[in-house]
Amino acid sequence: MKIYCCEEHVELALDVTVDETEHFPVLEKLEKNEKNLSTTCEYCSNTAVYMVSN
Repeated sequence: MKIYCCEEHVELALDVTVDETEHFPVLEKLEKNEKNLSTTCEYCSNTAVYMVSN
């Protein structure tokens, strides 16, 4: 499971991951190169800053 999210929705992404996997998620800040790929937040249209995974 991977969720790309912006600053505003990082807590929501963490909660969703814990609810679905019942394990503590890994929070990674996206590198500048990854941000340039136009990855958007899964909850809005802002640029993703973090990737939350299990």
